[in-house]
Amino acid sequence: MNVDKRNKLLFLSALVMIALVMTACAPLTAIANLPFLNSETKNNAPNVAVETVPQSPQNSNSALTVDPVSVAALEGTLGDIYRQVNPSVVNIQVTTKVDVNLPSFGENHPPVPDVASALGSGFVWDSAGHIVTNNHVVADATSIDVVFNDGTSYPAELVGTDVDSDLAVIKVDAPADHLKPVVVADSKDVQVGDLAIAIGNPYGLGGTMTVGIISALGRSLQSDNTTVTGSYTIPDIIQTDAAINPGNSGGVLLNAGGQVIGVTAAIESPVRANVGIGFVIPSDIVLNVVPELISKGTYEHSYLGISGGTLQPAMADAMNLDHNQRGILVSTVTKGSPAEKAGLKGSDKAIQIQGVDVNVGGDIITAINGQPTPTFDDLVSYLASSTKPGDTVTLDILRNGKTMQVKATLEARPASNQPQPPTSAFASGSAYLGITGGSLVPEIAKAMNLDSNQSGVLVVAIAKDSPASEAGLQGSTETITINGQEIKIGGDVITKINDTSVDGIQSLRQELSKYAPGDKVTLTILRDGKEITVEVTLAEKP
Repeated sequence: MNVDKRNKLLFLSALVMIALVMTACAPLTAIANLPFLNSETKNNAPNVAVETVPQSPQNSNSALTVDPVSVAALEGTLGDIYRQVNPSVVNIQVTTKVDVNLPSFGENHPPVPDVASALGSGFVWDSAGHIVTNNHVVADATSIDVVFNDGTSYPAELVGTDVDSDLAVIKVDAPADHLKPVVVADSKDVQVGDLAIAIGNPYGLGGTMTVGIISALGRSLQSDNTTVTGSYTIPDIIQTDAAINPGNSGGVLLNAGGQVIGVTAAIESPVRANVGIGFVIPSDIVLNVVPELISKGTYEHSYLGISGGTLQPAMADAMNLDHNQRGILVSTVTKGSPAEKAGLKGSDKAIQIQGVDVNVGGDIITAINGQPTPTFDDLVSYLASSTKPGDTVTLDILRNGKTMQVKATLEARPASNQPQPPTSAFASGSAYLGITGGSLVPEIAKAMNLDSNQSGVLVVAIAKDSPASEAGLQGSTETITINGQEIKIGGDVITKINDTSVDGIQSLRQELSKYAPGDKVTLTILRDGKEITVEVTLAEKP
């Protein structure tokens, strides 16, 4: 047995022994054909013998003996990985401008600063000084500083960002001996149960390493590209229980060979601290996006141009399909999009399922280039990982119960098709209405069974105790998916304020700026497709 395989054997043996000690299992004399922790040796694992303390029926819960050599091998392996990779992981310190709008507390109180600082992590991509991190770490930064593991600090410039994958590249002019690029592995080889090692900068504590396993694969994560109701979905997210905390964002998740399998991005926690559920952007997406950010500063995502969702059994029943038919039901097809050019058809009738209007009757996409698409996430995943703008894909679809194929040539996702971020509908110094919403776009209008040319402001949320709340305005109640983005729809659509038409969020803000707190205005709104008027007494901005 060579040294490398022997070390892997000792490493795995230690993990098995520690698990047995913790659970006080019954005697175990041999474990055959256990896989090793990296892909190179998974198919060549020898039998592994595990020595235990002899047990008698009277003492079946006796403690097991742990070979100190195996424990030392485990510690040594983790230590080797840390020493190899930690110099490549950096702390990122950013400064951003903030919009300070707090009530005055008198002359004796100091002024509130208009800048804020934040911390994140990153890692060296190449010897030219490019460093990869999360978009949300450096978004809106007015200054960026990179601190290496030896404490030296260098200013960084922003090279490129992609909010839809939550990735960004910055660059430092640092000495060559500080620029030690990481080795990136193929995240397609990752399996649930594999060892997972995170290194980053939680709470500013640089060089922190935590260890866990891969808990799940194929999760989805909303990016910070917030639209009228949601955000673009990042597919194929890796879930791990290795401790990830605020400040880890942009750091690395490693396999047992010390190779990067993803970029730590987010946690699921009710307390904004680790509870064992961390999310990681897979290295396959990183390998696609980062080179484009370095060369162009941006990344173009493949665009098909449909809205829809995963076919549910009740929808299949309503369309006279097999109850267990899987696929993606196309709700609407964007005008001028690759989907329209390919001849895809959207839903043409609405039914009620559990009291909710659902559009049915459209094409059902069952596969793309031969890869099954049982859920909408599967389609988003394939488009993100396996295609680029200009590629022609073959879609297997069901139309009126018949199987057929169509070809679509993908395009870059057009910025004009991206709904604007939700924004408060007031300008500084103006009267206050108390809604969050965005400009109505054709895709959302169609999904709400409105004319595709209908303009206005879709109300997404209503502030508590606001003028809008007191007047009875209604926010959005239903979530749909448009081009991989989760969108909330169904709220009131404001089309006029008094006699002036409102064609979007900016015109609503402009009109509100003409009024003072206490003024009464009449809003014309569309609710469930019907036009009504509502009188609102505007207030001071809280």
